Amino acid sequence: MPLPPKHTDNSAPFGSRIKPNRSRAIRRLVIWYRRNAAVTTIVDTAANSASAAGSVAGNVVSGAGSVVTSAGSMAGNMLQPLVFDPLRRLQTGDTSSERSLVDDSERLWIAVDGMGGDNAPGQILDGCLQALQRLPIRIKFVGELPKVQQAAKDFGLNELLTEALALGQIELIASGPSVEMNEEATAVRKKRNASINVAMDLVKKGEALAVYSAGNSGALMAAAIFRLGRLKGIDRPAIGALFPTKDPGQPVLVLDVGANMDCKPTYLHQFALLGNIYSRDVLQTKEPRIGLLNIGEESCKGNELALQSYELLSNEARFKFSGNCEGRDVLSGEFDVVVCDGFTGNVLLKFLESVGSVLLDVLRAELPRGRRGKVGSAFLRSNLKRIKKRLDHAEHGGALLLGVNGICVIGHGSSKALSVVSALRLAHSAANHGVMDDLAQLQNSSALSV
Repeated sequence: MPLPPKHTDNSAPFGSRIKPNRSRAIRRLVIWYRRNAAVTTIVDTAANSASAAGSVAGNVVSGAGSVVTSAGSMAGNMLQPLVFDPLRRLQTGDTSSERSLVDDSERLWIAVDGMGGDNAPGQILDGCLQALQRLPIRIKFVGELPKVQQAAKDFGLNELLTEALALGQIELIASGPSVEMNEEATAVRKKRNASINVAMDLVKKGEALAVYSAGNSGALMAAAIFRLGRLKGIDRPAIGALFPTKDPGQPVLVLDVGANMDCKPTYLHQFALLGNIYSRDVLQTKEPRIGLLNIGEESCKGNELALQSYELLSNEARFKFSGNCEGRDVLSGEFDVVVCDGFTGNVLLKFLESVGSVLLDVLRAELPRGRRGKVGSAFLRSNLKRIKKRLDHAEHGGALLLGVNGICVIGHGSSKALSVVSALRLAHSAANHGVMDDLAQLQNSSALSV
């Protein structure tokens, strides 16, 4: 006897009939993530968000094509960062909302060495024009005008430059032959009208609150000392760089990262005093934790410089000394300021610059091939971009030259537009928080003497 035909309910919506297949696909994706532990430990949040997005999409759509499209769209939106990060916002391409936040009455003047760097003046000018749209600053752009005008034409910046000039947001200031990247620092004495000297003079005269240059770092330091002078009680200025930590909102200031190859214990003590003021005023750290870079946590570890410096720092009552900081603890978030000699600090800085690209290459190599790999990569794309931004030196822009009588920001020699924007943000932040006022009070009270 033949079996009765199986009843088929054609009244059920099409979306409900594909639900088992969709659920099975989601389960397979979850299993894939669990098997690839090297990736899932970094992007667990992204996986959860993507699964939730797919579930929501399945309940609100009725067609298979709509399911795929809506799920992908919602997953992409949910994977975006939900926190407010000013540096991340200025790195995005859409600046319409940021432009409306800039009040012209609050703009501060910053002098820019337009001829400094491997990509000057084109990339420097491009970065300055972008910064004007995103930051409350005005710029005195110093450079060899014929080269600047040609660069504006080559980069298609004529219209933006003309608009900024008309609004009074940028001034072009002529300079003589510039100090090249391969010249000695003493060249600033011979080329008195070089762009770096003219920019420093603007700060000295009070026509600008800060100066930025991506040029010859030795020449910049020499120009700063000759034109602005050292703070009273400071033997050697130091270059302070912001390093990322596990907490995106809590960078660590490391100094010196290249200005002084050979240091004395008194230099490191002065670096700690300068770093404490900067971390407190600009980074808004209530009580900065100072660390001394060393090979061990114990007070008896290290070379003679480390041992003598430890004694000076531990007896200092004007800041909180948290002891020795090992190399593995620099990015841990346990310290707010780390002091070291310029040789060690520069090696640390250059090593960190390579970490971002190496980490991304490792993650790409760990992703499986084929369709599953492509699906997983799509979900991870925004996470990988955020990791790169946190580790890429271009996202931080520059380092501060602390210890001179003015705010100076040193950019990387290979700086491009994004680095310039980030560096100008750093310069504005330092000028806006009155760092020089606190340093002036510090020298008036003879606090820098040991």
